[in-house]
Amino acid sequence: MLDKYPWLEPVLIGAVIVFILDLIGNLISFSNRVLNALATAIIFAIVFGGLLYTGILTLDVKTVATETPAATAPAAPTTAP
Repeated sequence: MLDKYPWLEPVLIGAVIVFILDLIGNLISFSNRVLNALATAIIFAIVFGGLLYTGILTLDVKTVATETPAATAPAAPTTAP
């Protein structure tokens, strides 16, 4: 199944990581929704940044250069005498 949907594995791994981080944020924030969201975001940023910094997680972003069509000047209006 992962051969047919190669994007599914990273999405599932990310969902599990976010779920665990949300549980940790819930324990820290003492049931306040705003503090829960803030704590979860901060913990996620720290863990995600740490995984990227250490090289455990890599983001393969490909940049594709496309040629932009040459801008053509609009034709001058013609006036008939």
